Amino acid sequence: MTEVPPDVSSSERRRSGGREGRRVLREQAALEQRDTAPPYITRNLPVYNFFPDEQIERICQNGAKIIKDIGVDFRDDAESLTLWKKAGAKVEGERVRCDESMLLEIVKSVPSQFTLHARNPKRSVQIGGNASVFLPAYGSPFVRSLKEGRRYATIEDFRNFSKLTYLSPALHHNGGTLCEPTDLPVNKRHLDMLYSHARYSDKGFLGSVTAPERAQDSVDFVKLIFGEKFVEHNAVISAIINVNSPLVFDSTMTGALKVYARANQPCIVSPFILSGAMGPVTVAGTLSQIYAESLFGAALVQLYRKGAPHIMGTFATSLSMLSGAPCFGTAESSMVQLGCAQIARRLKFPLRSSGALCGSKITDAQAAYESAISMQTNLFAGNHVVMHTAGWLEGGLVMDYEKFLLDADQAMSFVRLASAPEIDENQLAFDAMQEVGPGGHYLGCAHTQANFESAFHNSPFIDNEAFERWKAEGEKDMVARAAEKLEKILNDYEAPPIDAALDESLLAFIQKRKDSMPDSWI
Repeated sequence: MTEVPPDVSSSERRRSGGREGRRVLREQAALEQRDTAPPYITRNLPVYNFFPDEQIERICQNGAKIIKDIGVDFRDDAESLTLWKKAGAKVEGERVRCDESMLLEIVKSVPSQFTLHARNPKRSVQIGGNASVFLPAYGSPFVRSLKEGRRYATIEDFRNFSKLTYLSPALHHNGGTLCEPTDLPVNKRHLDMLYSHARYSDKGFLGSVTAPERAQDSVDFVKLIFGEKFVEHNAVISAIINVNSPLVFDSTMTGALKVYARANQPCIVSPFILSGAMGPVTVAGTLSQIYAESLFGAALVQLYRKGAPHIMGTFATSLSMLSGAPCFGTAESSMVQLGCAQIARRLKFPLRSSGALCGSKITDAQAAYESAISMQTNLFAGNHVVMHTAGWLEGGLVMDYEKFLLDADQAMSFVRLASAPEIDENQLAFDAMQEVGPGGHYLGCAHTQANFESAFHNSPFIDNEAFERWKAEGEKDMVARAAEKLEKILNDYEAPPIDAALDESLLAFIQKRKDSMPDSWI
């Protein structure tokens, strides 16, 4: 029998058993939801065109002037400069200029839609078209939890977030650098990250871009999983190639780009802009720069391999003019996201954007406000690949355990909203209204009984009980409830199956690569 504190009313005592039963039902539903969830969102929600067509035209014309009159630098990369010359661009030193028309002709071979395959074919995702794919946050050197506070991330944290991503039905892809495992050598940690993605999840994942040889390790790694011939003709791993905005591609990024493009694997070329520092302070100016940088990036991918899959990317937010700190969840950031989506549709490129961004130091109201605004903008923009859907804190410096769970849960609401139900006889529910009639109630009718388990998204973290019950159970907020569930979720985790021979070959590959070089911590 459930023990109830003495200050709880008799009516609350009667409800306690029902509460526990509902909790068990919610947990069972969550497991079923995870196992039966679609591999990606098939959008039924219309996209929102924020800017009139003539304004997007002006922005692109402004971008064309950047391409022709200012140009882009390709630093320390003689091979790419040679390719640009052969393509007809004007190359002076490391600066490349050309007509917009030349780039538009080159990028005609970019596929507007493709499949990104996962180790488990049921987890393969569509990129482009009416599909949206949610990924967790990326690149944080620190982690945070309610129990331990803020600290440097380790490979154990990376494994935990890989497991949590695998378990979440709203996260369709395992992402990339879930956190930076600072307890491993810089030149080898990518190998352990690749293995963690492949072993603790069966969803797709991103490869390394911190050096060309690490990009090559990533491509060679997935060849072991899928077979060399399959990889030659199919997308199985992708990589984020950040532009060193404003208007610079550095050799680290182009070096990784070459590896993935030549292997026919998609590059997500992403201008990285804090408006007011790495781009103009205005929305239209920022969008013009993104247009120019994105076109150069997409064209370079095609120069290395015509027809290679490519995703237009963007990370753009505003800057505090008082402190110089990045700001998230702002109106200006949303305008840039919406404008990028319109530009991507104009170019017929799939688009990557950023999701639950915030600048808060802890999982609080600021984090919730900023993250919700950022995510909702992606939803109505119709973006195809949404990075940073779960866990992002402190401007990306921190991957937070509790926020990860809460963000992933909130993402399920966005999944349902974007999917928008088909209106059929069951949705219209006329039989239910006929059965209940005027003045009745729907709790016990046949339609409710047939649909109640799937009718709504039931969050395990939101408390809708009476005040007395909430107070008796410790007055816990959402973060505390998430912290309680975190340990159980990780303790109950079961790894997806993997062929023993494949697992052995992956481990052997990693050991061979590690043995080939001394540890480096820089």
